[in-house]
Amino acid sequence: MGEWTEFRTGDTAPNDGEYIEVGEASFHTGIQNPRIISLKKGERFPEPSNHNRKWKKKNQ
Repeated sequence: MGEWTEFRTGDTAPNDGEYIEVGEASFHTGIQNPRIISLKKGERFPEPSNHNRKWKKKNQ
């Protein structure tokens, strides 16, 4: 089984790193001013700024 690539509120970070908000339309139109957060392995993801968004590791 592979590692998840998108995370929801309350999920734990699999690794240390920076995570960015992504949305269902992000590949086509992009998100204006997405939040970027730094988490350590095991820390929980916070609520994104929009309920349709998820978190994804930056620079994958």
